[in-house]
Amino acid sequence: MRLTTPLLLSAALLLSPALAAPLPVTPVPDARVTAPRADLVPQPQKAEFPAGTLPLTGLGVKVVGNTPELGWAVRDLREQWQTRLGANLPEGGKTPIVIGTRADAGLAAKAKAAGLYTETPEGYALWVDSTGAYVVGADARGAYSGAQTLRQLLTPNGLRFARIQDTPALAQRVAMLYLDGSSQSVNDRLIPLLAQLKYNAVLVMSDYVQWDVARAGGWAHPGGVTKAEAARVAKLAREHGLEVIPLIETLGHTSWMFQGNKNLDLVQDPDSQNPFAYDTLNPQTYDRVVFPVLREAIEVFQPKVIHIGHDEVRNRDRFPARENGKAAGFEKLFVDDTLKLHDFLKAQNVGTMIWHDAAFSDSVIATLPAKLPKDIQVAYWNYTADTNTDTMRRIKALGFPVLGASWAEVGNAEGLSRAAVQAGAVGMIQTRWSGYFGNPSIWDGMAEQGVALVRAGASFWNPAGQAVKGADALYRDLYAPSPYRQTAGSLVNLAPLVTRKLTDEDGTGWIGKGPDTDLRNLGSGTVRIGNYRFDVRGAVMLRGNRAAAKELPERVTLELGRKADALAFLHTTGWPAPTNREVIGRYEIRYADGSVLNQPLEYGRHIRAWTDTLPSSMISAPGWVGKTRDGLDVNVPVLEWTNPKPGVVIQSVTMVSEGKGANPTLLGLTLIGGGK
Repeated sequence: MRLTTPLLLSAALLLSPALAAPLPVTPVPDARVTAPRADLVPQPQKAEFPAGTLPLTGLGVKVVGNTPELGWAVRDLREQWQTRLGANLPEGGKTPIVIGTRADAGLAAKAKAAGLYTETPEGYALWVDSTGAYVVGADARGAYSGAQTLRQLLTPNGLRFARIQDTPALAQRVAMLYLDGSSQSVNDRLIPLLAQLKYNAVLVMSDYVQWDVARAGGWAHPGGVTKAEAARVAKLAREHGLEVIPLIETLGHTSWMFQGNKNLDLVQDPDSQNPFAYDTLNPQTYDRVVFPVLREAIEVFQPKVIHIGHDEVRNRDRFPARENGKAAGFEKLFVDDTLKLHDFLKAQNVGTMIWHDAAFSDSVIATLPAKLPKDIQVAYWNYTADTNTDTMRRIKALGFPVLGASWAEVGNAEGLSRAAVQAGAVGMIQTRWSGYFGNPSIWDGMAEQGVALVRAGASFWNPAGQAVKGADALYRDLYAPSPYRQTAGSLVNLAPLVTRKLTDEDGTGWIGKGPDTDLRNLGSGTVRIGNYRFDVRGAVMLRGNRAAAKELPERVTLELGRKADALAFLHTTGWPAPTNREVIGRYEIRYADGSVLNQPLEYGRHIRAWTDTLPSSMISAPGWVGKTRDGLDVNVPVLEWTNPKPGVVIQSVTMVSEGKGANPTLLGLTLIGGGK
């Protein structure tokens, strides 16, 4: 498609000196607003919200009881006050925030009088009215869960009035953590986040901990965490109400024990180029590697249960491959290995968990499970949104405790949670598969797996509840919480620079696909998008290599002449890039002192197509989400650029396109703050 004559003229004039005057701006008091959500996540089983707010003045916390969980609850509440309000939550006070359990007769009577009493494990009663705020747990864990809900009722003006009675639908609610060289920076954020979402256990990927036996044998991975760090993470998890379940992959997925080409005499398939499974018929497998690692894991994690993997055993290498293994057959090798590890752990009062697929596949389910101890917990993984209860029911009918295990696809955790309840499962696991040593990708690279933690936490607690709206925004807020406040700024009017309309009535607007496939539903004028306000007048779309974008300008300069603490770009691309992290353009920020800073635009990190709704990075903030007229899911994220020179006037911002398939397109620009 070629541009119409008026648009060609507009494009030709973009760099004209006549347009060198600063663009018009509109000052607003709420250019950026960080505020509490209206809904609670997870959704409580029973909740009412009477009109009114309990003022902050005079509030103080009062603990009834002395269990560790009550202390954790107070710690988390104080952290919420400090982070969100920049204020302290004192003890005592004229108006109480009371936290305790029904073990106290007085609190039990209050909860009964309020009509919110519960005895269900981990359940709680919570109410806020003009007399104070009260959290009464059915047990200490329930009180801790209730405190996580109370945190969400905090506003800059006080605690919202509420009446809540709540219990979890599933007893075990597990999220997956990784231990690697980035453990502290990531897990110190994830663990409090998981507690707020009411998980009560973590499955900790521990293959590459630098065990003493691995260091002595020369097969410790340099990117693995120390035992001290593993112990610290375990302690932090327990102090946030999370049982620690180490995952040490055995039988298959055992590349960890062959690190540095060590222990190759223990490989099941001698012809393997990338050893995957160990030789179960060699006693040294256990005496030299597996049992010493399990002993150290028990010492470090102090677990009730260890997950020993045992999945996908025959998916890659030959298994069995050695002649003695072939003579025994897969089923005997699998059963004997599982029994050996199970009995070793049981002798130390530790339970066993495995994945379901190798032991309960259609080819062996009639015979193999009968040979396994019935106290082995079985995690049934199913990573599609189309879930059913049949396999979980079969596993439970065979006498095993069963948990469902979901992954990142939207609808997967929600559907499998409901199936788990119907099948009588004991719980759910939200898995993370970001690759070994890929911990930071939970924020930048595979952030969709972090977003899934939010959706899964809500579904594990209350599978019958509504699906979480804006899960990406909530994940971003919980992982990197910021104060509740509004910041003034200025909305830039981009109308003089617009090269495309957001609507497309005749095939000459937006991306040239007609009125059913355009951005008309985003709106125009002054609009609130996510945490930001923008003045939307159309699209400043730049050149790309698609036919519909080849005639557009390669660069556009936005004259500003103003100071700002940050710039918020509401932007997208007309079409997607083939790979993430491809640089598709940049912003050149020119200051009045002549200096220039460049902000590259990496696809998937700083910008993405309006049709690309997968939030693989949290560097960009969630912005507008909607649909086209023909029902296509679309979105436009926001990139907030922090100005390192707030005291210097920003003369201009030039947006530059690399002319690739993904072409930078600016819909709104807002100046945050006024500089210093």
